[in-house]
Amino acid sequence: MHVRKFYTGSFIYNLIIINSIIINLSNTTNVSVNESFEKVASYGLLPNMIFYLMNGYHVEAANGASMLSIWSSISNFLAIVGAFLADSYMGRFWVILLGSFSSLLGTTTLWSTAMIPQLKPAPCNQLVSSNCSSATPAQFAILLSSFALISIGAGCVRPCSIAFGADQLDNKDNPKNKRVLETFFNWYYASTSVSGMLAFTIIVYIQDHLGWKIGFGVRAILMVLSTLMFLFGSHLYIKVQPDKSLFTSFIQVIVASLRKISLYPSSNTVNYYHAKDSNYVTPTDNLRFLNKACMIENPEEDLNPDGTASNPWKLCSIGQVESLKALLRITPMCSTGIIILLSLNQQTFATLQAKTMDRHISPSFQIPAGSFTVFTIITVTLWIAIYDRAVVPILVKFTGHPRGLSPKMRMGIGLLLSAVSMAAAAVVENKRRKFAIDQGLVDEPQKVMDMSAMWLIPQFSLIGLAEAFNAIGQIEFYYSQLPKSMSSMAMAIFTLGMAVANLLGGLLVKIVDRVTRKHGKESWLSSNLNKGHLDYFYWLLMAMCLVNFGYFLVCCWAYGPSVDVAEMPTDKMPERNEDTSGIREPPTV
Repeated sequence: MHVRKFYTGSFIYNLIIINSIIINLSNTTNVSVNESFEKVASYGLLPNMIFYLMNGYHVEAANGASMLSIWSSISNFLAIVGAFLADSYMGRFWVILLGSFSSLLGTTTLWSTAMIPQLKPAPCNQLVSSNCSSATPAQFAILLSSFALISIGAGCVRPCSIAFGADQLDNKDNPKNKRVLETFFNWYYASTSVSGMLAFTIIVYIQDHLGWKIGFGVRAILMVLSTLMFLFGSHLYIKVQPDKSLFTSFIQVIVASLRKISLYPSSNTVNYYHAKDSNYVTPTDNLRFLNKACMIENPEEDLNPDGTASNPWKLCSIGQVESLKALLRITPMCSTGIIILLSLNQQTFATLQAKTMDRHISPSFQIPAGSFTVFTIITVTLWIAIYDRAVVPILVKFTGHPRGLSPKMRMGIGLLLSAVSMAAAAVVENKRRKFAIDQGLVDEPQKVMDMSAMWLIPQFSLIGLAEAFNAIGQIEFYYSQLPKSMSSMAMAIFTLGMAVANLLGGLLVKIVDRVTRKHGKESWLSSNLNKGHLDYFYWLLMAMCLVNFGYFLVCCWAYGPSVDVAEMPTDKMPERNEDTSGIREPPTV
């Protein structure tokens, strides 16, 4: 069986290498290419989408930014649903396939809004004319339906791809299994970065120079290729069967604990229920109230003749209890990443800034305004490579940590860098606004001023460095603290943080816009950036980042030492069975 598994992986490893631009993986290549194409198709929407909403649907800048934030929030929130379906009911293969078809239908619907004039209001420049007609409810309904389908697709594909890819390689009998998984994680992040760069450069360039019809059409074609690529290797995939519902299991633990509220957790190991093949002896001391759920009150009543629980709503296994504990313990740590993600998601305004600045890098070529986000991705990619190959070996000598810095330390550094990036953004915007005023462009927001857009690169690079530290540190932290049976959920927890950040970002934009435009004043987030005060908004975000860093320190203190679950003593290890054995090793950063 293991020989067949290795041979199959090696076969696709070589077969798909051409289609994935020499992405050299095993049978996970199909999965990586599938998600890469899905991300190119969906990420390529975001940079220029604000212009499509403003020019095509006559939406105000603040309202458009809020719409995009809510859309991204829904996409990321649905990752929890996708992970739940994959781990508990459908399995990862079918969820990814469902997501691929949904994304394909969504991108095709969006393409139709550019191809069919009747699906948008009549052309009109709202920055010049105040009489532009708004989109009808039917026109907005079609646009929003395309957004919804794309969100469903992203929610299914993104949380499952990394876990499904690892399923193809995870072989406990292989002495190099750990290294193989680490290599896969590195290539996974590399493919994500490549897809992001393609989206923010080539796709955006096509939109700017060839129009929305071709730009959206290219994304639809990419989704066709994504779906076909995934289906191509379907007969070779290792498809791990879904386990019982995680959420049901969590609810059972809570109910069982409440039913035994009068009991006191015993230190006698005989009194605890062990599921079949469990490696646990006693539950951990964290959140001890939940330990009551696995206490056996009366063996004759609580257990069946075969040793299983007679009533799962009254008696749960130690593994069930520890899984819920792990999820509850990391929740506050997850919340510390919301503000940095909120800051990262405000790049819509940076795109509007770039549109008003000189973006030429030669007399005949200028960088599209929506492509400046690529500097964030380049920074992330370069730092991952530099950190992994050059920085880690040096830090190991001083810290003793096998990855140089602990995940929590990297998360903290990322939070501080996010504050620095917002300060840099505020300084540059203040300078840009003064240039516009000095050049008499206050009432001409569409004209390009004599100031290089390269001044925006530091803020994009700093937020990229912050993401490289914080986001990857978060994901590694979740993988090290959660059991393998929750591997899809681990990635979904991160995307849930992104969902909350998008939602709060949209809400923050609406509040700031509404408050600052009171008494007839110009909004900080005016569609005319030369009249607004975007720099004040960036200073506000910087202050929020600093407050969030203080909250992060409190959460770290409350969490205590974070021991990798894979390194816990044998009497404290999670349950293990054929489908959920072991703990997912975190990616090497």
